[in-house]
Amino acid sequence: MKNYHNPVLLNESIKGLNINPLGIYVDVTFGGGGHSRAILNKLSSKGKLIAFDQDASASTNLIDDSRFKLIPTNFSNLKKQLDFHEIDQISGLIADFGISSHQLDKKERGFSIRLDGPLDMRMNKKNKLNAKEVVNSYNETKLVSIFKNYGELNRARVYTKKIAQSRRKEKITSTKDLQNLLKPLIPKQKFNKEMAKIFQAIRIEVNKELDAIKTLLLQTSDFISKGGRLVCISYHSLEDRLVKNFIRDGNFDGNPKVDFYGNKFFPFKKIGDLITPSKRELINNKRSRSAKLRIAEKI
Repeated sequence: MKNYHNPVLLNESIKGLNINPLGIYVDVTFGGGGHSRAILNKLSSKGKLIAFDQDASASTNLIDDSRFKLIPTNFSNLKKQLDFHEIDQISGLIADFGISSHQLDKKERGFSIRLDGPLDMRMNKKNKLNAKEVVNSYNETKLVSIFKNYGELNRARVYTKKIAQSRRKEKITSTKDLQNLLKPLIPKQKFNKEMAKIFQAIRIEVNKELDAIKTLLLQTSDFISKGGRLVCISYHSLEDRLVKNFIRDGNFDGNPKVDFYGNKFFPFKKIGDLITPSKRELINNKRSRSAKLRIAEKI
């Protein structure tokens, strides 16, 4: 686990869960198991922890503990899996969205702008859609939309035009192919940041990440018991906006649900302010720099 992923905002997120030693908790982004181990340390012999991870490599970090169970599937399947395991209420849920250090550091996964690897970017390697197909097969309108909406890129049309011109001659197959293709279009001082946004946009599309987050959050209000906590760590504005809106309104369109009498219904209340990494954590773990933690309690 040590080389897999350094858990971000570990103490702050565990504190935010306000753990009941007898409770049932869910870690929907198991990864290296850092947050899960910290939760188990707070539970009594009667507590339970259910973890989710769609990446098969996470199974190498299994925790040998009778109170723990890892479910190898996307966290959007929360309801289906909790129903299957006959769990109708949980005391809290933690989600650490985004990509793990382990995934970034494996060049064959194709997530990193630092390493040359295949255009893949699948968090679940069983999924059919990969980055190569997105880059080479999506029509220009769809590609522009992905770059604008998921990468928040101002020059989405310029990049798309260049990609379209190149792929007509030869397929773009590696991460370096894509970077070398777009390099002449980006000022040197902005290159890494711009490519990170391009990779982010493609990765979100490949893994349908925002849809999965929406589906997960909407299910949490059915399972987290009154007084239970929802703890979410996000790494870019698109993720954080979904979490912020859900905690505030219970949905993503800014219109809270109303009952028969017109009273607004809010499933959660915000606990504390937005939390970001301390100076010490930023020094020890540079990949934590964009992390944002939000905490909510079920009403």
